[in-house]
Amino acid sequence: MSNYEVVVLINPEVDEGEVSKVMGKVLQFITDKGGVVGETKHWGRKKLAYSIKKFKEADYNSAVFKLEPGLLKEFDSNLRASKDILRHLIVKVKGKIGGVVDGEPE
Repeated sequence: MSNYEVVVLINPEVDEGEVSKVMGKVLQFITDKGGVVGETKHWGRKKLAYSIKKFKEADYNSAVFKLEPGLLKEFDSNLRASKDILRHLIVKVKGKIGGVVDGEPE
């Protein structure tokens, strides 16, 4: 398994209470596929540098996780298919970060 970090921009029309449910679905996919979720952060609602799908702000969330590289394409497809997610970025991270190392949380 490899270490990754995902940053998700959630549609501002999603209620504040529902943001955690949307992020929960993202993290559920990882755990269902045998991955390990480490540190998660909710950065809050922030103004975008430019409009995305006619929105000028979004709720920013991030998570560190471990997942088999072969499942990354399926994970990316699921994020793209969600109407609640405006944009996402998945980055492979080398070494120990955010409480995930060798497949086990710290």
